[in-house]
Amino acid sequence: MKQAISTKDGPQAIGPYSQAIKANGFIFVSGQVAIDPATQQVVSGDVAAQTERVMKNLSGILKAAGSGLENVVRSTVFLKNMGDFAAMNEVYGRHFTSTPPARSTVEVARLPKDVLVEIDVIALALE
Repeated sequence: MKQAISTKDGPQAIGPYSQAIKANGFIFVSGQVAIDPATQQVVSGDVAAQTERVMKNLSGILKAAGSGLENVVRSTVFLKNMGDFAAMNEVYGRHFTSTPPARSTVEVARLPKDVLVEIDVIALALE
């Protein structure tokens, strides 16, 4: 059985997808970009500011699913420019201080709404 997760603590889906799906003991969170859920607008700033917003979005969605960042087992980071890796990584690392998840990071040609970073995660479902 699968359950769609929806919360106002993350940006509303801008297409035919769920913010997250809980299934078989896992939570699969859709790629999050730097959209402020309160305004549905991209936050201004560099990749560090955008990564911080992405991490808050991921955290809010995971919380709504009964989990949290501490339960993330896998993540994928999509960067518009691999030159932003160090700045993204510094912010990302502040949110995963103990047993960080497995991760892939790739540079892509373009991201939704022309943001600088997108991150998706898979976490353990605790409920």
